[in-house]
Amino acid sequence: MDRLRIDKWLWAARFFKTRSLAADEIGKNRIQVNGDIAKASREVKAGDTVSIRLGSLTRVVQVRGLSGQRGPAPVAQQLYEETPESLAAQAAAREQRRMGTEPALSIEQGRPTKRDRRSLEGVARHPEWDNRWSASLDAEDE
Repeated sequence: MDRLRIDKWLWAARFFKTRSLAADEIGKNRIQVNGDIAKASREVKAGDTVSIRLGSLTRVVQVRGLSGQRGPAPVAQQLYEETPESLAAQAAAREQRRMGTEPALSIEQGRPTKRDRRSLEGVARHPEWDNRWSASLDAEDE
């Protein structure tokens, strides 16, 4: 076997879980072979360069072997070799995610902290509030 359909190769190399998922990504123009946008029936051979856009990351791999069967991950990794630029981009993206902001810091509402609760209790003890929390009740009294 010297040529294989790109959707079948992407499935066998474990980039996608099913061939139909690989074909869908190809249909969305997220796969390129040797710089050209690929179609599902496009055949790849050893030595071709395949660019795969997964989310915000683009992986560029060199086809080293062909297989029509999906095998274990160590065998699938022998079907391709990732370029050094792609590996560097993956490492940079991984570091960016690791150094990203804490998601909990972006929460503006939610359960009040102990400090917030104490400040609310302090406001409630003031006589001008008259045990009411809403200022709109004052408008009804007039």
